[in-house]
Amino acid sequence: MSSQAAEDIADIAMTRNDADSSQTHDASSSANADDASSSNTATPASSEGQASRQSNLQRIQQRKQQVYNWPHVKKLLKLAIYSACQSPDCNCTGWKTPVQQQSGKTNTRSDNQPASFTDICRNCNHILEKHVSHLEGLPATEINRLLGTVVDVENIFMSMHREDDHDTKRVYYYLFKLLRKCILTRTKPRIEGPLGQPPFETPSIAKAITNFVLYKFNSLPQREWQTMYDLAKMFLHCFNLWNFETPSVRKLQVSNPEDISAYQINYTRWLVFCHVPAFCDSLEHCDTSLVFGRTLLRAVFKSVCRQLMDKCHLERDRMPIEKRVLVLNHFPRFLGLLEEEIFSPNSPIWDPDFKQMIPVHLQAIIENKNTGRRGGEFERVTASGDSKDGFTTVSLSSGSIKQEGMKRSGDRSGDQGAKRRRLDEGGDDVSERTVADIVATISDPNYMCGPDALFQMQAPRDEAAKLEEQRKMIEFHVIGNSLTGPVNKQTMLWLIGLHNVFSHQLPEMTKEYISQLVFDPKHKSLALIKEGRPIGGICFRTFHSQGFSEIVFCAVTSNEQVKGYGTHLMNHLKDYHIRNNILHFLTFADEFAIGYFKKQGFSKDIKLPRAMYSGYIKDYEGATLMHCELNPRIVYTQFTAVIRRQKEIVKKLIDMRQKEVRKIHPGLNCFKEGVRSIPVECIPGVREAGWREARAARAVSDPEPDPAALRAVLHAVKNHAAAWPFLKPVDKTEVPDYYDHIKYPMDLRTIGERLKARYYSSRRLFIADMARIFSNCRLYNSPDTDYYRCANTLEKYFQAKMKESGLWDK
Repeated sequence: MSSQAAEDIADIAMTRNDADSSQTHDASSSANADDASSSNTATPASSEGQASRQSNLQRIQQRKQQVYNWPHVKKLLKLAIYSACQSPDCNCTGWKTPVQQQSGKTNTRSDNQPASFTDICRNCNHILEKHVSHLEGLPATEINRLLGTVVDVENIFMSMHREDDHDTKRVYYYLFKLLRKCILTRTKPRIEGPLGQPPFETPSIAKAITNFVLYKFNSLPQREWQTMYDLAKMFLHCFNLWNFETPSVRKLQVSNPEDISAYQINYTRWLVFCHVPAFCDSLEHCDTSLVFGRTLLRAVFKSVCRQLMDKCHLERDRMPIEKRVLVLNHFPRFLGLLEEEIFSPNSPIWDPDFKQMIPVHLQAIIENKNTGRRGGEFERVTASGDSKDGFTTVSLSSGSIKQEGMKRSGDRSGDQGAKRRRLDEGGDDVSERTVADIVATISDPNYMCGPDALFQMQAPRDEAAKLEEQRKMIEFHVIGNSLTGPVNKQTMLWLIGLHNVFSHQLPEMTKEYISQLVFDPKHKSLALIKEGRPIGGICFRTFHSQGFSEIVFCAVTSNEQVKGYGTHLMNHLKDYHIRNNILHFLTFADEFAIGYFKKQGFSKDIKLPRAMYSGYIKDYEGATLMHCELNPRIVYTQFTAVIRRQKEIVKKLIDMRQKEVRKIHPGLNCFKEGVRSIPVECIPGVREAGWREARAARAVSDPEPDPAALRAVLHAVKNHAAAWPFLKPVDKTEVPDYYDHIKYPMDLRTIGERLKARYYSSRRLFIADMARIFSNCRLYNSPDTDYYRCANTLEKYFQAKMKESGLWDK
């Protein structure tokens, strides 16, 4: 911890009493100390612990309500401690009590002697009024929001003070500084950086256990299925309230460094997104079971089950007889079956496209549980409470699980209503019966009877390879070496064959270097086998803790190229990684391979944060780093066939629609009778052809924007990782010819100065200056430079922030 940070914390500890001497930290500190601090071991959510937690949360809310009821002057005094001095050229970030007020007990302030706005700050020697002048015009709701954040900051401070574990204390310190900065800038907290954003894995734990209940127990009688259903809800409820063990304790139990590293990342994410927001509502709270997946569940499942059952046995005498039978007899069986599926490498419960037929006797249960809900949905197998994420449902009409990736918020429901209205205006959707008839028609071998039968459209690149795979002419195998277990002779021969392919096709790589990677146990290879020998392959290394794989070598022997093997090989690799919950590829491609990787969905625009891969992958001179993000809902080996089938369906629908509208309607005779004009909608056949009455265009003005909103956007853009080339004007001494090419330079510092001078009378001027930064960069720099890529990344981020703030209407 830096000396400046220690001074900030000490200042808070001293000055908070001046702002609130009569109510020193009573409810907040006790609530936070009991609930926020993690112990060194995982803690089960017992009934007493849950009641205590709920009581602590209530005390925190009571504390906030007390603060909200303070007089306005007292609120400003509290916020002054966390507010920057508004005097020009002053760098003070918070008002500090004068020294003479702390020198003796007789000078201690009380509610009867409140601080005066003319008191001088101990740090900057400016009066207190200079620290609160910018808060005078804020509405009461905004003042209360900032005060709520202040209470959360002080709770986190006490948690950090009482915490013994170094890793946990470091996370508390990070959140402490984040919330202090948000109070200073009057913005809402946003977690950015290498932790990523939830959800961190797909499918989630909640979805996998939902799938488990349907997969394992759908053949049980109704009563027994109901029992397993209740046990699943109970397990998820306990999991959401669980306090996990710290990484330092975890190191004593696990010897694999990669497992420890992965757990440390997930533990940090759990603290930041799940545990701390449970008592600090300034941060967005997520349920553990909805944002984590297989990795975390595998890491903690055995210890959680052991401690959970120990706790159940200790409390057995206080349980009702029905609950005792449920917990002590059925729960161990449920956990045992769940453990098999969690640690099984081929369990279907982790399949994103999991489908399971619903037995008839279970449909009645689902219908009863959905009373008052939207029809045809399976009740969520999670703990009670509002969910902010998607969940799994079962359609009773088709008997298959459908994924609903929707957020249950008013804005989203409004969008859905608008979409329905647009759908109603444009006509009904195509019925399933119509689509089924079309599929049957285009699948008929006698369907192709025109020119398409002779001159078919160009076949996909991997079509020939897929046919050969269906005929067993080629095979695909993931192979690798091992130092801990035996490697069979066939695998070793294939590895040697792959080594020969890479050596011949990649002459710039030395054989020693290829041997080092191909036979490294940390690397694996997807081998393309034809006639018993490898003719191509992809060597890769997976970094599970970082969530990506690095492709090291990719080659097909020269006499087998231009047959679609490379595309089909990459598609198999994508499907393999999706099954293992790895959704990102990185690779360094030379000038001859860039075209191939672009065809496979790779891009030079790296969407992963640099901290996620820096220091993990190897850098190659003269090569370009490329990135590919996988969609877990796509089966890549079948993707082209699905797209082609969809195109055929759309063509057939268009043909059917054209036959409906190609009707000859009688001409208009009304003009012979003296009518000079008629409405367009009265012309026969116009509506049937798809015409709709044009709505009057609204003249949208561009009013003067809120400077605070623009400052917030500019602040977020400046803090982005890709903003470093644009923070200040280009130095002519470093780049002499820059201003010969760029006639209208612009940078983020200049925009900030213009914003302070109220130059931006409209949003369009602000957007135009931002756009000029990115266009100037792309004009001067070539596309293969870091500057060019930073411009593209920052431009997308800027547009996203403008849309979030409601300032983007393009």
